Amino acid sequence: MSDTGHSTDLTRRRMLQGAGIAFTAAVGTAVIGLTGPAGTPAAAAGTEGTEPFDEIYRGRRIQGLPGAGGTGHHHHGGPEYTVLVNGRELHSMRNADGTWISVINHYQPQPTPRALARAAVAELQGAALVPLA
Repeated sequence: MSDTGHSTDLTRRRMLQGAGIAFTAAVGTAVIGLTGPAGTPAAAAGTEGTEPFDEIYRGRRIQGLPGAGGTGHHHHGGPEYTVLVNGRELHSMRNADGTWISVINHYQPQPTPRALARAAVAELQGAALVPLA
């Protein structure tokens, strides 16, 4: 066998090994994406995300009102849900995986609207929630 043939076989072998590794990684990612690792917000999200709540958290009144007709956007097409901080609406959205995000903590999904409101209050650090125009 010539040197050219040997190096071609080696390249094909490496290509097939690389494809096998890439396939295994893709399948693993898909499985994790479908099931969600335990302990993540997506794993904790369930029907609790639609429960009403009204409490004082760090000196702020936070409320969650299902079906209140707020401006929240939902990917699931479910009922509207409004989150309020001291009577002002916290614009929120439910993600496809069941987690919630808001304009205050857009990159920190929370498992429920209550957790979302609490995270927003913590992030505001005493500042007032300003309505969006």
